[in-house]
Amino acid sequence: MVTLSFSDLSSWIDSRQSQGLYYFTREEALNALPTTEVALKQGLLRLVKKKRIARIHRGFFIIIPLEYANTEVLPAEWFINDLMNYVGQPYYVGLLSAAVLHGAAHQQPQQFHAVTTKPLREVQFKNLTIHFFVKKGFAITPVTQVKVQTGFIPVSTPEATALDLIRYARAIGGMDRVLTVLQELGEVMNASELVEVVRRDENLAYAQRMGWLLEKAGYSMLTQGLLQWINEKKPFSAKFEPSLPIRGAKKDSRWRLIINSELESDF
Repeated sequence: MVTLSFSDLSSWIDSRQSQGLYYFTREEALNALPTTEVALKQGLLRLVKKKRIARIHRGFFIIIPLEYANTEVLPAEWFINDLMNYVGQPYYVGLLSAAVLHGAAHQQPQQFHAVTTKPLREVQFKNLTIHFFVKKGFAITPVTQVKVQTGFIPVSTPEATALDLIRYARAIGGMDRVLTVLQELGEVMNASELVEVVRRDENLAYAQRMGWLLEKAGYSMLTQGLLQWINEKKPFSAKFEPSLPIRGAKKDSRWRLIINSELESDF
């Protein structure tokens, strides 16, 4: 076997980038180049030091184009599809990252949010963090394909995104943050789709919180069908903030919700 030269590896990576591919795996490099594992490792280390590539996951590398040389990393949406294919897990872009892709960009998240079916270690590299949320009802979550620089990625619909924001509220900054995002996300939400999402999810407390928050955000026109569905189910009163006590809290009889927290929006 021919010993790998530095120019061989660099040229191969340049070729992938010219094809619109901003990632590669160790296995792909071994198969494509006349090299040994030891020689490849040495070549990869040199390119990492030159900040031409970055290792994001064991055996998975991203290619850094000139325009991202200063940040030394790519936007996660450029390679998340390839990364998840590599680790062999289904996913969709969700929560705050999905909200941004749907136009609710008032607060840029510090992390990129992906939802999947099994726990994955958080990716941390430079100023990039990818946090993986595990969801039991993953398969029933409606998604849409959103165009990004490198192709299409699955993103939870605006209505499913809103419900996930409530489900994982504590992990993203609390109900204040949810309210702030809904004030923008509500602009692209659909009332009938919202009812369908909560019907499939079957968590009444989430639906009750959703209705109350959407009204608070100024989107009462989205909540009539949701309120009717909740009334048909006749749920018990739920706590708005599950982890807080209810002593002295007011009750919203329309949404059957105990308002045990004060909210503040960034708007």
